[in-house]
Amino acid sequence: MAAVTRLLSAWLPVALWAGLIFGLSSIPALATDLGTWDVVLRKLAHVTEYAVLGYLLLRAIGRELPAVIAGVAYAVTDEVHQHFVAGRHGAVYDVAIDTVGVLIGVYLVRRVARRAFA
Repeated sequence: MAAVTRLLSAWLPVALWAGLIFGLSSIPALATDLGTWDVVLRKLAHVTEYAVLGYLLLRAIGRELPAVIAGVAYAVTDEVHQHFVAGRHGAVYDVAIDTVGVLIGVYLVRRVARRAFA
């Protein structure tokens, strides 16, 4: 039973956050009338949501490289998904932006963990 509890506490947050990302990616149009700020804010949102995903994946997996690979793989599937949503499109540069977010999340977790246990 303890193993199931550990598994759920590690992976349920990952699944819920990935579901949130999927849900946001399913919205047909997220554009505002803010011009350039719209693009900047949306890209910052990408970085932030994938930084959280990177953190959660590292927490669940426990190793940096597999967490980064899993985060980037999810970013690729997210862009493929957006290709099929009316008013959205998948973009390679969004995968790159998402990857930066995953890397930031993993880096911050490791940096905070080092300080906590130093």
